[in-house]
Amino acid sequence: MTARTDPIVERLAFWGIPLAFGVMGLKLVAWWVTGSVALLSDGMESTVNVVAAFIAYFLIRYAARPADDDHQFGHHKAEYMSAVLEGALIIVAALLIVQEAWGELFAPKLLEAPVLGLGINAAAGVINIVWARVLIRVGRQHLSPALAADGHHIMSDVVTSAGVFIGLVLAVSTGYAILDPLLALAVAVNILYQGYKVISHSLGGLMDRAVTPEEEAAIRAAIKANSVGSLGVHDLRTRRAGAAAFIDFHLVVPADMPVAEAHEICDRLEDAIKEVIPGASLAIHVEPEGERAHGIKVKVEGTSQ
Repeated sequence: MTARTDPIVERLAFWGIPLAFGVMGLKLVAWWVTGSVALLSDGMESTVNVVAAFIAYFLIRYAARPADDDHQFGHHKAEYMSAVLEGALIIVAALLIVQEAWGELFAPKLLEAPVLGLGINAAAGVINIVWARVLIRVGRQHLSPALAADGHHIMSDVVTSAGVFIGLVLAVSTGYAILDPLLALAVAVNILYQGYKVISHSLGGLMDRAVTPEEEAAIRAAIKANSVGSLGVHDLRTRRAGAAAFIDFHLVVPADMPVAEAHEICDRLEDAIKEVIPGASLAIHVEPEGERAHGIKVKVEGTSQ
């Protein structure tokens, strides 16, 4: 198995580090000029983004390594580890926010320099929404769970920032200072939910989740169109590990078919499946008709199956 050759995922992961530092700096400046605990909670979530950006970059690089003697199927699952760690960090940030907001809840105070602070925070939010959309799009295109998880986390940060902005505008305009810590607690609940989603999705990858239903349909269509000469297939199994997909099935052939002819069908199937599932690794077990086992079968045109 070869490493991923397209450098765009690694490049985006690298540039995510200075960008995360910049956004975190803007949000902490917004907190400093206002004294708002809600803006502090928003800034604390961005500190998680910085740590997550470092983790994602190094584990994406590690996942791109080719297979070796100790990891003969490659290092692709390292990206899921990155996403799990990011989810855990999100939850830690949420608990720290709750601790900070709880004290302010019983002694709320009005914001200082609210216009300047909210303006700075809004600028950070605009940067985040553009970057998050890029990470999610590229992460999906290149099947990078770490990059996609980073993008979804940053997008949750955007939602948080928007809620904080609207809430603090209301707090300033109405004079209800208690809205500030209440918003911080709401932010913490949202962050906990986002952390749960990131972790649950990544654990599915670590547990060898199958390819998506759309991908499986494409595999079955490729088999049906390119298995002419065989009698069908059964026991189709798949698993996804980051950018790599592992597919195996049993190919049933006539008992008197020459090995070379069966091998030619296998080559044709392998090329067709890799065309629809880039990065796929296939294992095809050829068996004579008399030994066909029961299992999931893909009907071949012109046969009685």
